Amino acid sequence: MSRNYSVSPNKPGFTLVELLVVIAIVSILIGLLLPAVQTAREAARRTSCSNNLRQLGLAMLNYESARQRFPAGYKSHPTSDGSVPSGVFIDSSTWDAGPGWGWTATLLPYLEQSNLSDQLDKNQPIWSNLNRSIVQQKISLLLCPSSSGPTEAMDVVDQSDTAFSPEGDSELRLGRSNYVASHGQESCWGEAGSARTATVFTNIYTSQTTTVVVRGDASKVADGPFYRNSKTRIAEVTDGTSNTIFLGEHGSELSDKCWAGVVPGAMIHPRISSPENQPDAAATMVLVHAGPSGGELDITGWPIIHPVNFPTYHVGQMYAQHPGGGNICFGDGSVRFFSEDVSLITFAELSSMNENEVPGEWE
Repeated sequence: MSRNYSVSPNKPGFTLVELLVVIAIVSILIGLLLPAVQTAREAARRTSCSNNLRQLGLAMLNYESARQRFPAGYKSHPTSDGSVPSGVFIDSSTWDAGPGWGWTATLLPYLEQSNLSDQLDKNQPIWSNLNRSIVQQKISLLLCPSSSGPTEAMDVVDQSDTAFSPEGDSELRLGRSNYVASHGQESCWGEAGSARTATVFTNIYTSQTTTVVVRGDASKVADGPFYRNSKTRIAEVTDGTSNTIFLGEHGSELSDKCWAGVVPGAMIHPRISSPENQPDAAATMVLVHAGPSGGELDITGWPIIHPVNFPTYHVGQMYAQHPGGGNICFGDGSVRFFSEDVSLITFAELSSMNENEVPGEWE
């Protein structure tokens, strides 16, 4: 029996030109889609960062409700002449002393971190051997997902960027944070922290200054809610908690910040170069300020105000890697996004808590 076989005609494939056209179309589609994907991812990161700050703000308010005051910016053995009891380490140039615990460490029990807080011996300084392994721990809540800088524990260093510990022994490392507390417009750290007197800008509109007696008491200079040994009560925030900046961002792309507190004698070094950006005192491990400050002038001698991402890039300013600005937490616990183009004067007005300044439009 014979069989008939039919031969199918050859099916043509893609020509090289057609293949190139398809690749070009796919590339265009990816190019159109990628920015949208990146925008969506950044929106999610920005929301996550905002939620982190909101939790910190809520913890602050819960602490204030329980203690009738907000936590200290950082705790230092008080002194009005640079003398402290034997066994207490003090930096003679700033009068910062042990134990050094900062505002975030104080808030740990209010951040669902009671287990971590219970492991700390806060009767001992941060750098005590009893605390060293604990203060290195990473806390996810304190890391902004948009920050491209390091996330591992920071090395504590001195003026020369060399490993430093008050007791001169092994290197000291502290868990990182991307969130900082506001000292207000003025700063009272570094040499100003130990000065008998200080120059303070009493009028941000005219740059009028006055000289005040400090003698180690930062409350004589600070016009924001957090400073060395601060005990700020809501009643002292006379400009209104909804009009006063309490917390903000500081990405580790610019400089190191930590959650444990302040190590006397340490210095914070910038990672971004600018004419005004120099190493700054240990207080900037947990605090920033807005300016103007009596000790901070630009190369023309004019007082500097630095809102979020201002290109002076001070280690003592707020800094975020969200496109266009950064998240800021106010004293009422609300979190709002600040444009990096905000008016300098408006940002300064919102940074003080009791200067009777009426902030302009900024949202």
